[in-house]
Amino acid sequence: MVKFFVVVMLLVGAFGAGYYLGQRPVGTLQRTVAELQQSLKDMSRNVLDTTLGIERDLRKRQGLVDAKSRLVQAKAHLVDRNFGDAAKELTEAVAAVEAAAKGVKSDTATNPLRDMAASLREVKSEIVTGKQVSMKKLDELQQRMDQILNN
Repeated sequence: MVKFFVVVMLLVGAFGAGYYLGQRPVGTLQRTVAELQQSLKDMSRNVLDTTLGIERDLRKRQGLVDAKSRLVQAKAHLVDRNFGDAAKELTEAVAAVEAAAKGVKSDTATNPLRDMAASLREVKSEIVTGKQVSMKKLDELQQRMDQILNN
């Protein structure tokens, strides 16, 4: 009885599918399949672009967080009057900011990063030459870095 019922359901399903496909011309089915393929390609391209954008943003943020921690370390070394270590930390901060700028795609996003790297280099050169660097200047750099991170 179950086998008979299964065979009848298969026949009804085959008849229904044949009737459905018979009502539509072959060109319509081919167009539908082509449209589905194109929409799948577009969707996968969008997903890939979004994923790459997220990855670039993550690298930028990670580089800025690393640079900020190096800047805080440099401030601590300056308070301790350890100028050599402060210059070393600022060098590492510049490298982190430049690495973050490499991962960013658009020019509008790289300009603040390059300005930040230039400011950090300027402060480092002041420390190396023995000039007095105010904590206010370092605090301003840290605030600018926070603003870049929040954008």
